[in-house]
Amino acid sequence: MQPIQPETYGAPRTVPVPAQRTAAPAEGFAVVDVETTGLGRSDRVISAGVYQLDPDGEVTDHWYTLVDPQRDPGPVWIHGLTAELLSGAPTFPQIAEEFADRLHGRVLVAHNALFDWNMISREFSRAGLRAPVEQRICTMVLSRDLRLPLPNGKLSSLAAHFGVRQQHAHNALDDARVLAEAFRPSLHLARQGGVPLPLQACVAVTDLGEDEPATPGRASWTGAAYRQAKKRPPCPYPNPGRWEDGKPLVQGMRVAFTGDTATDRELLEDRAAEAGLHIAGSVSRLTSLLVTNEPNSWSGKARRAREVGTPVVGEDAFLQLLREVAPHPGA
Repeated sequence: MQPIQPETYGAPRTVPVPAQRTAAPAEGFAVVDVETTGLGRSDRVISAGVYQLDPDGEVTDHWYTLVDPQRDPGPVWIHGLTAELLSGAPTFPQIAEEFADRLHGRVLVAHNALFDWNMISREFSRAGLRAPVEQRICTMVLSRDLRLPLPNGKLSSLAAHFGVRQQHAHNALDDARVLAEAFRPSLHLARQGGVPLPLQACVAVTDLGEDEPATPGRASWTGAAYRQAKKRPPCPYPNPGRWEDGKPLVQGMRVAFTGDTATDRELLEDRAAEAGLHIAGSVSRLTSLLVTNEPNSWSGKARRAREVGTPVVGEDAFLQLLREVAPHPGA
């Protein structure tokens, strides 16, 4: 299937708030990829691709658009979208209604889905809306649950496993196509093997970054379930240093998390804190361990871990380590 051209851009439209569905069954899946100006809370979506699939994973429609972020486009060497290419494209509020229509009533599917959901949800919040998505599936987590023999968590590895050809990596439409073609056999394998889909609830994201605060009184998160970050008491143990492979975790070790996980992130952090570990919000030379299912991702924490040599383990390995956390030597 050849990539389609970007939509013809019309005049700005008044975007209504999509009606919320609380009990309606999913109409299928929306396989999504977005390219962005960066990874931060204030970064913006610059292109979006959506493949709509029926409940059996068959493609029913697809859509693509560029988005003018009204700022520097960021890592052009990755996504190839220059300021000149984005000039004249619609802003996110101008495409929000059609984007919402593509998502409405469907389960969002993405590779490293937490990232795509966060970026999409923030854009809708800035537009005074809430993305009409209740659940998401991360294909990275699904691949792990299916025990696919992949060398890493990259989309290219998943595509190669199922014989899907990538035509233009980091193009939102082609990445969405590739993922849609790889998700269909993954879905069938899960159903044949009785493997539950790793569905995660989509909580509206409203932390837009300090330079772009949410406008008071917006309807974007009115009535939506939004969980404030939990305030925990400080860890009572000093940091004993980095974790070493083959050895147990030790109370006081600083543990950071990044990316999507099959276990609810707050539950993972709660269990780690209860075991006497320090929950770190960032990665530095003092971080004992980074927990991620995609160590080669370009998230800020994963990149920093590679730079400073922070040990990295996956979610499953971390859960095993949590079973026997050694007491702090000074306790």
